[in-house]
Amino acid sequence: MRIQIINGPNINLLGKREPSIYGAVSFEDYLVTLRSLYPQVQIEYYQSNVEGEMINKLHEVGFDYDGIVLNAGAYTHTSIALQDAIRAIKTPVIEVHISNVHKREEFRHKSMISCACLGVICGFGLNSYRLGIEALLDYNKKD
Repeated sequence: MRIQIINGPNINLLGKREPSIYGAVSFEDYLVTLRSLYPQVQIEYYQSNVEGEMINKLHEVGFDYDGIVLNAGAYTHTSIALQDAIRAIKTPVIEVHISNVHKREEFRHKSMISCACLGVICGFGLNSYRLGIEALLDYNKKD
C-alpha cells in the first residue's frame, strides 16, 4: 500500500512555528514515527509552500497511490484550484489539520476542499496524520 502525505504552506516550519499551536516536533521527525508504526505501508512525503506545486503532486500521485493525506494549510480556506484537483483524481484524499481549526479564527472555519475529500480530521496535533492513515487503511479494506 502506498500513501502520499502532502503538506502545504508553512508546515516546513513545524517545531519552530507557533509551538503552542503546532507543537515542538518537526514533521520530518514525526515522519520517522509514522513510518515505524506502519512498516507495511510505503509512506511518501511532500511539502510545498506553492499552491501549483501541490496541485502538480496531486495529479502525479492521484491515479496510482492508495491514499493521500493532505494538510493544505491556509490554502484549505482559499483554494478552489485544490478542490478541483482533488475532484479530478481517483485516489481518496483525507484532509487533516494539526490544530482544531474550529476553535481558531472564524476564517479558518470554512474549508474549500472538504467537499472533495473522503473525510476530515483536525485538532489532534500530529496524531491527525496517523488518524488519516488509519482511515485510509480502513477505507481500502472495503475495496
